[in-house]
Amino acid sequence: MRNPSDAGQSVLPGIPRRLLRASPKSLADFSDCPRRYRYANVDRPSPPRGPRFAHHTVGTALHQVLTQWYDLPVERRTPASARQLLYATWTPAGFRDDEQSDRWRARAAGWLTDFVADLDPEVEPRARERTVSTTTERMTLSGRVDRIDERGEELVVVDYKTGRNPSTDDEARGSQALALYVLAVRRTLRRPCSRVELHHVPTGTVASFEHTERSLANHARRAEDVAIDIAAALQAVDDGQDPDAAFPTVPGRQCGWCDFRPACPTGQAATPAREPWSFLAEDDETTA
Repeated sequence: MRNPSDAGQSVLPGIPRRLLRASPKSLADFSDCPRRYRYANVDRPSPPRGPRFAHHTVGTALHQVLTQWYDLPVERRTPASARQLLYATWTPAGFRDDEQSDRWRARAAGWLTDFVADLDPEVEPRARERTVSTTTERMTLSGRVDRIDERGEELVVVDYKTGRNPSTDDEARGSQALALYVLAVRRTLRRPCSRVELHHVPTGTVASFEHTERSLANHARRAEDVAIDIAAALQAVDDGQDPDAAFPTVPGRQCGWCDFRPACPTGQAATPAREPWSFLAEDDETTA
């Protein structure tokens, strides 16, 4: 095992505390299942992952296209160009067969046509796929933001969503990742930033929230609490505790689609594996 930082080491008098290296994703992983966090961030080499899921293929392709579209000259930023980028980017990974992959590629192309038609090709985002970072008392935090818009003097954090259901304002308000991105954007780009937006590509709807200093502080405090728990688990391993005990599995339905299911006997016993295409709306008859 290799610690993601020296956060688990004892702090000697007069020596600053080593900060945990973290991201919104790693914090969420630990909160959901410490074992998944360990497999993704601590164990080296990391255990083999399971098969790619088709809905991830769809989401990845749409994100890539919406980044690459802005690389085109302004006069080529059209719905037709977005579709061409999608065809070049698309892979069949996770789909049941080529017929299902082709149907979903056509569906995604339709979403892009409508979504891009509502974008002003002459308006340049402040940044795309930008890595931003900040520090807190316990950690150095970094993550990649889908898009950062410039609205007057303010910057806005934009996150693309590609799931089956439109996003809500409550989701925007409750997203710890988006709140942490606001803090990181402020630090990295040295500009005011309070607003977060969830842009749902399939429907073109936008959910938003305007953060206050209090709401940001609440999210940061909860993230710090998770960082403290991670540091304690790392310290326990350094002190000789069994890594499986320090980073326990939290079994549940989510084990059916966990990336690290092949390496986790507890997860395998908790629930049957989901088919890689089972989260596609037209094929999944259960609520995920």
